[in-house]
Amino acid sequence: MTEVMLHIYDVTNSDSEKTNNTIVQINKIFKDGIGLGGIFHSAVQVYGEDEWSFGFCEQGSGVFNCPSGKNPMYTYRECIVLGKTGLSILKVNQILRELSREWPGDCYDLLSKNCNHFCDEFCERLGVQQLPGWVNRFANAGDTAVEIAENTAFRLRQAKTEIVSASKVAYQFLAGIASNTTTTADSSGSSSKGNGGPLIFQQPAWFKNLVAAGAKPSSSGNALENGDDDIVHNLSPDIPR
Repeated sequence: MTEVMLHIYDVTNSDSEKTNNTIVQINKIFKDGIGLGGIFHSAVQVYGEDEWSFGFCEQGSGVFNCPSGKNPMYTYRECIVLGKTGLSILKVNQILRELSREWPGDCYDLLSKNCNHFCDEFCERLGVQQLPGWVNRFANAGDTAVEIAENTAFRLRQAKTEIVSASKVAYQFLAGIASNTTTTADSSGSSSKGNGGPLIFQQPAWFKNLVAAGAKPSSSGNALENGDDDIVHNLSPDIPR
């Protein structure tokens, strides 16, 4: 049984000293002040004096090692003992070779596949507890926000497609009603005129325009095709007008 230790750094690898100081202050406020999290780099030490972590590179594996607590790119913060592993040094070396193949440097992603994600997986294979939640909380929150945004955009596109489809169905339905009404009106009108009967209600022009071009009813005095005087209601002669 050997101890597994997690070494944590403040991410101060920017060329700007102002940016580095800002990150240190953020970590002090959000981690030391309220225990929420911060912007951290982490590495795992097991068997020997080196720590193992993951970073970006254009070619080859992103897995690398350096003397524990002495990564020159960052500012050392603290060490946390995660437990003890019962794996032999040979088994640990085998796991590191597997991880080196599975974690190429060009797949590094700040939100979804960073050094903290690597350490989480390494610790899981060693059989010890994973990283405390605060170590990678900012990245996980950012990744979740991106996923929510993508899902929201997809749902909006889907809703737009459904609205367009529903509009087409409604248009076809209205067009069918207009066609059937016109046919019935022509047939009934001819029959009524031939029999000397009363005329039925004629189809107003705004409805024809709505079906044909999607226009709303006109508010002008020309909204009716033949004028109000040309429209005759089929009312019973017993009802006073």
